[in-house]
Amino acid sequence: MRDVIALALVAVAFLTLPLLIGQAEHKVMAHMQGRLGPMYAGGFHGWAQLVADGVKFAQKEDTVPAAADRRIFLLAPGVALVPYLVVLGVIPVGPGQVAVDLSLGVFFALAVMGVGVIGSIMAGWASANKYSLLGGMRVAAQLVSYELPMVLAAASVAMAAGTLSLSGIVEEWRWWWLFWQAGAAVVFFVAGLAELKRPPFDMPVADSEIIFGPYTEYGGLRFAFFLLAEYAGILVLCSLTTVMYLGGWKGLFLDGFGWTLVKIFALSFVVIWFRVAYPRLREDQLQKLAWVYLVPISLAQLALTGVVKVAIS
Repeated sequence: MRDVIALALVAVAFLTLPLLIGQAEHKVMAHMQGRLGPMYAGGFHGWAQLVADGVKFAQKEDTVPAAADRRIFLLAPGVALVPYLVVLGVIPVGPGQVAVDLSLGVFFALAVMGVGVIGSIMAGWASANKYSLLGGMRVAAQLVSYELPMVLAAASVAMAAGTLSLSGIVEEWRWWWLFWQAGAAVVFFVAGLAELKRPPFDMPVADSEIIFGPYTEYGGLRFAFFLLAEYAGILVLCSLTTVMYLGGWKGLFLDGFGWTLVKIFALSFVVIWFRVAYPRLREDQLQKLAWVYLVPISLAQLALTGVVKVAIS
C-alpha cells in the first residue's frame, strides 16, 4: 500500500511541478523582458496564462506529414516525456521519502535521462523534413558531447559519498561539499542544460536557423507533450543537482522535504534566467565548451575527490 501511495504522489508531482515551472518561466521572462501579454490572461497577474496555452494547444489540429514514418512520429513525444517520470520516482525528497530507493540510483537516473533525448532524435528522423533532420542531428551531437562530462561529474560525488544511492549521497553530504564538489556541480548542471536543449544550448531548435528543429512538423497536444517534457527535464535536472550537490533535504535548522523544494525552484529560476540573459552559442562553441573545458574540469574534479578521500580515510 505504501508503494502505491508513493507512486501516486510521484505521478501527481510529475503532473503539477513541471507546469509550475512553466508558469514561472512565463512570469519571470515577462518581468525580465517587460512583456505585457502574459500578465493579462485570467486577470490578476495573468494567473491563467498556462491554462490559456493548454486550451490553445488542445484546439490546434494534429497532423502527420504524408512522407513521415507514422509510427515513430507518433511515438516520439511519449519517448521524450515518460523517462522523466521514471527518473522522478527514484529521487528522494526527504528522509525515507522516495518512491523507489535504488542502490544504483545515480546510474539509473543518468541512463534513463539519456533515453528521453532519444525522443527528440526520433522526431527529427521521422518527420520527413530537412529542418527536423538537422535539428535531430544536432540533438545527437549534443548528447554525445555532454553525456561524458555529466557522467564524470556524477562519478565524483558518488566517489565522495562512497555510494551510488541518491539517498545515501544526501546522508553523507556535508556543508563543505559546496566547495569540495563545486566544479562537479557546475559541470553537471551545465551539461544537463545542454542535454535538455535549454538556452544558451538551444541550437537544435534554433528558430532563426531551422524553424523549430525536430518539432517543426508537430502541432496540437503532441507539440505540447514536447514542451511538457522540457519542463519535466528541468525538474529532474534541478532535483538531481539538489540531491547530489546541495544536500537535498538538509537545511540550516530543521531538515525536511521543504528544503528540497526550495532548492529545486531556486535552480529552476537559474535555468529561466539563463534563457533571458545569454545568447545562443554556435555549434563550434558548443563543442569547444564540452571538450576543452567541461571534460578537463570534471576529470580534475574526479582526481581531487580521489586525493581528498585518500587523505581523510
